[in-house]
Amino acid sequence: MARCVIYHSHTGVTRALAQKIKDACGADLIEIMLKKPYNALTLYALGGFRAMKGAQDAIEQKKIDVNGYDLVILCTPVWAGKPTPAVNAAVAALKGHEGKKALLLATCKSQPGQTLDILRKTCEKTGMDVIGEFAFTDKDLKDGKKLNEMFVAISASLTD
Repeated sequence: MARCVIYHSHTGVTRALAQKIKDACGADLIEIMLKKPYNALTLYALGGFRAMKGAQDAIEQKKIDVNGYDLVILCTPVWAGKPTPAVNAAVAALKGHEGKKALLLATCKSQPGQTLDILRKTCEKTGMDVIGEFAFTDKDLKDGKKLNEMFVAISASLTD
């Protein structure tokens, strides 16, 4: 089963999670790159505000073709309790995603807020079948229990 991990990472935490998935499951990585990245001053003021509004940022990828994949894993940091504007744009840029299985992941300091609920509803509206959702705090990423649960969900998607 072909898998891809589509992710946006500002600080490197979500990138590290995506890399763990690649190493464990052989998934292809698709990093969402902003055309105009945020800096330390604009990240929380502008980035957080745009995330709260459900905005989409301009990304390098005009289309993200997932036609050749059986499982699409979407990873986002949590900004102001929501998915990042880059991930919102990535979902809108998906091509060949109808009927695909999706696993949704969020990285956060403490709480994912509405992030996973928003992503699930958006993915389901576009015709994807969401098979699981996981939020990872820094502690979750260190102790490994929730990571193992996620890997079980990825493995189970192979047999469905």
